[in-house]
Amino acid sequence: MEIRNIAIIAHVDHGKTKLTDGLLQQTGMVKDASISMDSNALEQERGITIYSKNTSLFYKDTKVNIVDTPGHADFGSEVERVLRSVDSVILVVDAQEGPMPQTKFVLKKSLALGIKPIVVINKIDKLAARPDWVHEKVLELFMDLGANNEQLDFTTVYAIAKDGIAKMNLSDESKDLTPLLDTILAKVPAVKVDTGRPFAFQPFNLAYDNYLGRLGIGRVYQGSLKVGDRVFIKKHTGEIIPGGIAKLYTFEGMARKEVPE
Repeated sequence: MEIRNIAIIAHVDHGKTKLTDGLLQQTGMVKDASISMDSNALEQERGITIYSKNTSLFYKDTKVNIVDTPGHADFGSEVERVLRSVDSVILVVDAQEGPMPQTKFVLKKSLALGIKPIVVINKIDKLAARPDWVHEKVLELFMDLGANNEQLDFTTVYAIAKDGIAKMNLSDESKDLTPLLDTILAKVPAVKVDTGRPFAFQPFNLAYDNYLGRLGIGRVYQGSLKVGDRVFIKKHTGEIIPGGIAKLYTFEGMARKEVPE
């Protein structure tokens, strides 16, 4: 099974959470439409608090890992950690407001890391929506932030996230988010990991479990890992701490699934 790793970035209230909820509902990862990525009960499953929201979905024999990112400048280091663990970002922009301060902040971080974003112009059903103007403003922002030629050739998808609708052109007929899901598979590079090399894992977030203690959430860059394996944690100071693997989990929808390897 192929894997795609993406982050969703946006200014506050531009529809990031609604879009993620819609993708999870359409792919059957969430059955109850009232369940949202913003639900505290789900974030604190069995005493666990996950500060950046992590989820995943399955579409056309592909697993898509999705990481939500804090958009505020106060969380700059956390945004950078998350962005280093993904291969593309979905930049959500309101079809009336256009790019806002937090849009600029998170996009600047993404472009600096060499990421090529997918742009989603959301809320095209607003009475005052001006998607063509917003598209021009997004392009200007890319240029102002020093995007390279490949990054400037971004794909744009138009959406009404609250209704679970996406389309490639404003005039297209669409009843769901399939155009966005297909764009993710077409434009985001598939993960390639050499399992024959020594294990290397980069945590980008922490969680806490009442029984296990701290949990590291991150990305495997090479090698493989099994429960019971011995590992070494290298801190930013250069200090190396030995440890062992007690439990391993992956994300499936908004739940955690325990796995042996």
